Amino acid sequence: MTSALRVSTEVQDAIAAGKPVLALESTIFTHGLPRPRNFEVATESEEQLRAAGVTPATIGVVKGELVIGLSTEEIKQLSNDDNVVKASIRDLPITAAKKLSAGTTVAATALAAHRAGIKVFSTGGLGGVHQGASQTFDESADLGALANLPIVVVSAGVKSILDIGLTLERLETLNVPVIGWKTTNYPGFYITDSGYDIDYSADTTDEIADVVASRDALNLTSTVLVANPIPAEKQLSPETLERVLTSAHSAAAEENIVGHDTTPFLLDYIQKATKGESLEVNINVYKNNVQLGAEIAKSISNR
Repeated sequence: MTSALRVSTEVQDAIAAGKPVLALESTIFTHGLPRPRNFEVATESEEQLRAAGVTPATIGVVKGELVIGLSTEEIKQLSNDDNVVKASIRDLPITAAKKLSAGTTVAATALAAHRAGIKVFSTGGLGGVHQGASQTFDESADLGALANLPIVVVSAGVKSILDIGLTLERLETLNVPVIGWKTTNYPGFYITDSGYDIDYSADTTDEIADVVASRDALNLTSTVLVANPIPAEKQLSPETLERVLTSAHSAAAEENIVGHDTTPFLLDYIQKATKGESLEVNINVYKNNVQLGAEIAKSISNR
C-alpha cells in the first residue's frame, strides 16, 4: 500500500481470514445528512454490522489519505469538517496531492473497496442520468465506475431526482446486471416502486452469491447491482414525492442551478418541502441496504 491508501488493521484481518466485510461510503455523513444525525447514522450502521457478524469498512479521505476502514474518531472528524469536499474517482489524485479531506462518492468508494479486496458495498441511492441530459450530457460518474468494478453494490435504486428510465438504459448499455431484491419493480429511492420494471429478481442472498460466482467465472468486470426497495410502510408518499419533485425542478431552473450543484439543491429542497420526512426515509433506506449488504457479504464469504 502507498501512503495515499490505508486499510485499517481490522479490515485487513477480516479480509485475510475470509470473513464478511461490507464497504460503506462517507458522503452520506459528510454531505448527505445534517449534524448530528450524520455521525449518529454512520456509527449506528457500523454497530449494526458488527452485531450481524460483519466487519464494517467505512471509506473516506483524511488529509489526502484514502482510508478503507475509518476509525470512529476519523468519522467524527469528517462529520464535523466544514471544509470537507466530495470526491469521485477523478478527484482522488487531487485530494491526495493537496492533502484534502473528502467524503467518497459511490464511484470512489466502490473503487477503494475493490482495491482492498472487499466484495460488497451498501449505499443509499446511486447517481445516474440527470433530467435534461440530452441537452446537458449530465451523467454521474457512478455509472462508468459500475461498468468496470467487479463488486456487488446494494442500493435503493437511483436518486429520485434523476431520470430513472434513462439511467436503466445506460446501465444496460454498460452491461451492468441489475437484480431486484424479491421484486422486478425497480425501486425509486424514496418510494418502493419507481414505475419501471427490471428483468430479474433474487429471493435469497445465496442466489446473489451464485450470480457473483458466475460473473467471476466468466471473467466479467461489471458490478452486480442489487436493487433493494424500502418497505412500503416506510416509503414517502408517491403523490407527495411527485408534487415536490415537480416543484423542486422548477425552483432549480428558476435559480439557474446546474452541474454538480443540482443534486444537493434538489435534495435540500425536498427535505424542506416534506418538513424533514424525506430525511427519515433516506436514513431508513440506508439502514435497510446495510442490512441486506451484510447478508450478501456473509453468503459470499461462506462459499
